[in-house]
Amino acid sequence: PFVPSIRSILPLVDEFVVALGPSDDGTEEALAGIGDPKVRIIRTTWNEHIRNDLGVKGFVYGQQKSIALFNCTGDWAFYLEGDEVVHEEDLPAIRATMERFLEDDRVEAMVFDYLHFYGNGNTVAWSPAWYRRAPRILRNTIPAWAPKGLFFTVLDSHKRSRYPRAVHAGGRIFHYGWVRGREQIQAARDQNHRFWSANGVVIDLDAIDPEILQGFTGSHPAVIRDWLPEETGRFVPAGSHALTRREKKHRAMLRLEQCLALELTKKHYRPAYGPWWDLYRK
Repeated sequence: PFVPSIRSILPLVDEFVVALGPSDDGTEEALAGIGDPKVRIIRTTWNEHIRNDLGVKGFVYGQQKSIALFNCTGDWAFYLEGDEVVHEEDLPAIRATMERFLEDDRVEAMVFDYLHFYGNGNTVAWSPAWYRRAPRILRNTIPAWAPKGLFFTVLDSHKRSRYPRAVHAGGRIFHYGWVRGREQIQAARDQNHRFWSANGVVIDLDAIDPEILQGFTGSHPAVIRDWLPEETGRFVPAGSHALTRREKKHRAMLRLEQCLALELTKKHYRPAYGPWWDLYRK
């Protein structure tokens, strides 16, 4: 739902830069249909020949993301993926955070709380396997780039990079990538898997630890409500799923989080203020 994604932060930004590769699926027409002069398209070419057997997977996504970043002109750059949406209720708090830390050079990024919807709009995945916070706003006056699709790094020198120093933005990211329906999810994976691995992957929404699925009773962003399928109740995986070794590890980590009030998901940022312990406190 990339059009609702873009619309969700148009009230907040001065311009919205879209890195648009060659396409014949109606993407460009959909962008034009937004009808907002803030939307600026940068035409790009995808490197279809980047090897997928190296340590950095999905590098072409980092390339495209960096192209968009390098064409931004504001004080802050707000990055959204096409299946991520911001709630209109959070926009005032996000703006206030950007204004508060505008002159504070120690703050290089802002992180958001994530809601990963799974199966339908009434269910979220909550586990150390699913990142709960990620930086989506980056200061646009620092040497930074994206080595892959998920995160940014800051260059301290020509040879060394690190995660950005961040504070909380005061907002949430509603992630709908796993609500598109089985056929759409599989089609997207079939098209993009070559950038991640030489082998294709068959998507099975039922192949998930049912213990990590929680109900969601809050409101969805207004721009996404017409897109969401009308379903009632939580998503319930069909059949019995044998936990993988990775899922067993994450279930044990979840127990540890609950006992010690920790937060053990992968972090792609550093705390701008406070001790390292703050990264892991709930």
